[in-house]
Amino acid sequence: MALLSKLSTFSQSRDARLFGATSTAAFLYWIYCVSRGGSQNRELSSDQVKFVVNESGSSSDRRRAQVNREFLKSLKGILRILVPGFWTAESGYLILVAASLVVRSMCDIWMIHNGTLIESAIISKDMNNFLRHLLELLLAMPAISLVNNVLKFGLNELKLRFRTKLSNHLYENYLKGFTYYKMNNLDNRISNADQLLTQDVEKFCDSVVELYSNISKPILDILIYVQKLTQSIGGQAPFVMILYLILSGTLLTHLRRPISRLTVTEQRLEGEFRFVNSRLITNSEEVAFYQGNIREKKNIDSSFKRLVNHLRCFISFRFNMGFIDNIIAKYLATCVGFTVVAYPYLTPSSRLANSGTKTRMQDYYRSGRMLVKLAEAIGRLVLAGRELTRLAGFTARVQELLTVLKDLNTGTYQRTMLESNGASRPALIPGAGKVVNEDNVIRFENVPLVTPNGDVLVKELNFEVKSGMNVLVCGPNGCGKSSLFRILGELWPVFGGCVTKPSAGKLFYIPQRPYMTLGTLRDQVTYPDSCSDMVSHGYTDEDLRELLDRVQLAYILDRERGWDATADWMDVLSGGEKQRIAMARLFYHKPQFAILDECTSAVSVDVEDGMYQYCRQVGITLFTVSHRKSLWKHHEYYLHMDGRGSFEFKLIQPDTQEFGS
Repeated sequence: MALLSKLSTFSQSRDARLFGATSTAAFLYWIYCVSRGGSQNRELSSDQVKFVVNESGSSSDRRRAQVNREFLKSLKGILRILVPGFWTAESGYLILVAASLVVRSMCDIWMIHNGTLIESAIISKDMNNFLRHLLELLLAMPAISLVNNVLKFGLNELKLRFRTKLSNHLYENYLKGFTYYKMNNLDNRISNADQLLTQDVEKFCDSVVELYSNISKPILDILIYVQKLTQSIGGQAPFVMILYLILSGTLLTHLRRPISRLTVTEQRLEGEFRFVNSRLITNSEEVAFYQGNIREKKNIDSSFKRLVNHLRCFISFRFNMGFIDNIIAKYLATCVGFTVVAYPYLTPSSRLANSGTKTRMQDYYRSGRMLVKLAEAIGRLVLAGRELTRLAGFTARVQELLTVLKDLNTGTYQRTMLESNGASRPALIPGAGKVVNEDNVIRFENVPLVTPNGDVLVKELNFEVKSGMNVLVCGPNGCGKSSLFRILGELWPVFGGCVTKPSAGKLFYIPQRPYMTLGTLRDQVTYPDSCSDMVSHGYTDEDLRELLDRVQLAYILDRERGWDATADWMDVLSGGEKQRIAMARLFYHKPQFAILDECTSAVSVDVEDGMYQYCRQVGITLFTVSHRKSLWKHHEYYLHMDGRGSFEFKLIQPDTQEFGS
């Protein structure tokens, strides 16, 4: 009953109302106070689509990963994503955590008061009061335990909701259009997007929630204990402790500045080590054929050694910093607390020094424990700066991803473009060309083929292909065949001229090594359509079986036990089977134009003939890249690029088949 009475009294007090309404504001204000004097944020202009030449990024990363105004601005922007409004579940859980912290602080004060009464009863040999206060403690335990677990539940749920909000926002932008492709192929600011989207997001959300709890609770404790101590022993003790907080916090914040930079470097090296391992898994067959295990071990050892050396450096820094933290934030703070609480009792003219022994003892125990709690709260607040600098590192990583995603979605890329030994280079402006959507025609008018690095493969490409005109594309490696297809697929920007083409859904691409998605056998044929999409388009499983018959692959249904079979299709299917599945996928979608990039290299000639004849029958116009002479008969025109900037687009004659070699 005493506990409930204390909680009821506090819930009606001004302190409780203020804390419940301003806990988040106090959290942000404290960050601002320790981050004054930082540099201004510099944003990259994205008025037009452009490439930007990158310089060394190490100094930039070191400058950005600090507790300063730029960090505060980035954190505020991310918090708007995590908590989009007041009437949201996330805001509700923030209030729940704040309320739990209020109740927990009042429980601490009640425990101090009740513990003092129990000890007083023991010293006074008062059995009745001892049993009464001990019973109150036993009855209060379930309520106190409930408060602690509600707080833990609120924090865990808040972490999960923050991660959900941030992940959904990032993936919505990452998978918008071809952003995921552009990040890995057109922009080189981020090399490990998978780690940023998974591990760094999780660590950022955990860090920001822990920091919210670790800052809100000490702030509340300081407010409460300052008020209580001022009433009991005067205001000089709280004033000294607050002054100590300011001085020690400023000193430790300055000393901890390298932590944010070290955190950024740690996450980058972790990503590089993970990338080297995943790269070996992806290319394990080729490595095995070359017997390259020793070389790959050297690559992995080198990456791991860089990570270990950095972690060892980080451990040494944290050891030294922890030594200073313990002295300043714990032990020295406790010594200051003992000094200021002892002063009123050791001064002869003080009211407390002249009071009775029993009263003086109760006041000392109560005030001393409150001052110890105040010192602990100040110490936790000072140590929270350590988490703040670590949060600055994660914030820099997440903000970098948000910035790159925003730039890519507005057509701005940053990529290292090497100048060519002082030679004059034409002005290259990505997006300067036009893309016009028109059915049943592909037309290039004065379109340069330019790589993301700025290499000009063909200065001006001009040709026109209408539906029904199959074209064979040939030329040496690096001549521009892939660049042509990437421009057609709108993966690369157009640097000039005008490209006329059907819309994206009417142009299909099949590479030499077709992609097999996660899912059922049916999904491999209908990709990217789902089963429900297939039904809405009027297809049935029997229609899909006929498509497999077209590519002589119907037997796979019996072998894999039906359309609903699931497997790792990249490993289960042979190279020829994957290529024929991809052709069945082409027949399912029936686009106006298809780009076939060596996609029948593992298929027999008779099966290949049947597939090409069916494409002509259903009206699919083909752009084919192949060195097979047997395919010339299925095409009317050829586009030959010599790799030196010249091209030919002509009708196929018997004497032109030399380009197929």
